[in-house]
Amino acid sequence: MMVPPRILATDAAVAVIDELRDRHGALMFHQSGGCCDGSAPMCYPAGEFRVGGQDVLLGHVAGDVPVWIGAAQFEYWRHTQVTIDVVPGRGAGFSLEGPTGRRFIIRSRVFSDAEVDALDAAGPPPRGGD
Repeated sequence: MMVPPRILATDAAVAVIDELRDRHGALMFHQSGGCCDGSAPMCYPAGEFRVGGQDVLLGHVAGDVPVWIGAAQFEYWRHTQVTIDVVPGRGAGFSLEGPTGRRFIIRSRVFSDAEVDALDAAGPPPRGGD
């Protein structure tokens, strides 16, 4: 079995990401683990959010946009495929889509046993600083 992607984005989310990239340049996401903005995927200009050894790279969306998640949050979600989507509403306070009248959200599904086996065989995903 091929290794399934840990992160996906809907076509609607990719369209918003493309708009934000046109306006702000290269982008990145960090999946928040709670606190002020709940568990929202936060979109930043690339490099604006500093990732470190406690951040795990889930993969890339919209071509080249990296999506990071804190290691503790990753431990809860390691068996889950995460999809970034977008809905009408006010975005998270620090995320770039905030003023657009749309907000990024997370949808997810649990990997099958075969998918988990393929991910385990592939080894752990990269961490910040790797």
